Amino acid sequence: MDITSQIKKPIQKEMELFEKKFYQSMTSKIALLNRITYYIVNRKGKQMRPMFVFLTAKMISDGQVLERTYRGALVIELIHTATLVHDDVVDDSNRRRGFFSINALWKNKIAVLVGDYLLSKGLLLSIDNGDFDLLKIISVAVREMSEGELLQIEKARRLDITEDIYYEIIRQKTATLIAACCALGAKSVSDDDVQVENMRKFGELIGMAFQIKDDLFDYSEEAIGKPTGIDIKEQKMTLPLIYVLNNCTKKEKDWLINSIKNKNKDKKRVREVIAFVKNQNGLAYAEDKMVQFQQEALSLIENFPSSPYKESLILMVNYVIERKK
Repeated sequence: MDITSQIKKPIQKEMELFEKKFYQSMTSKIALLNRITYYIVNRKGKQMRPMFVFLTAKMISDGQVLERTYRGALVIELIHTATLVHDDVVDDSNRRRGFFSINALWKNKIAVLVGDYLLSKGLLLSIDNGDFDLLKIISVAVREMSEGELLQIEKARRLDITEDIYYEIIRQKTATLIAACCALGAKSVSDDDVQVENMRKFGELIGMAFQIKDDLFDYSEEAIGKPTGIDIKEQKMTLPLIYVLNNCTKKEKDWLINSIKNKNKDKKRVREVIAFVKNQNGLAYAEDKMVQFQQEALSLIENFPSSPYKESLILMVNYVIERKK
């Protein structure tokens, strides 16, 4: 059994019902929209976000889920899908998970409108059912994701990212959505604000570890047999690079900045940057930080009684930093 199937096992029934509800939640009177949403549903990813919602809810409520829990999972997946559709337009990307992106098949204008449609469907699902507490959690996440993207763009232009700013960018860009999943799961079954905040923090820490792992793929040979260097080519400042920039000589720093600003399309120079970052312990430093976030996340759920849901969440946390792609 692969790791995703193992994680999903205690919530198999919920995930199957969720998939039906997810498709229904997107339906429209417009034939074109239905064609596109059918395409989206049939090319979905691992659906880690709804899994976080259901596992969190079941862990803290002794295996119970409510209709509200399904709505929480639906709104997060609708809004996450909307952001992916919009991201592909922003990045001018023609592929998503190995398939053609919406903008590649139906052009940018339709892709933007589809993203807007999914976003509005998510918001209305909460409003129509009076889930204003859940809507607040997701709305804060959407705001932070937008701010994180813009902060990264602003800083990339000047290449003046400190480690603290980097953490703030990844907290907003990546971690805030996983934090929202865990907070939604908790809030859907509990009015205990301390517990909801605890689970939000748990999700945030996993999100931080997840993004650092993604950054490491740029330098490692795990995913495709050779380092990609894509982040360097795109002038993205990630933790291994930030650490080395802040811990090398002025001459080395000038060379690095010049490489990223002016030589980032030169394959040989990109390979040299990757080798330099490795030799200066940039990867080891980032790995240590990733494990710190992971351990802190696990400590937040250690007091919950043992259950299949808790075991799956632990598996999920470990999978985040052990995955190969």
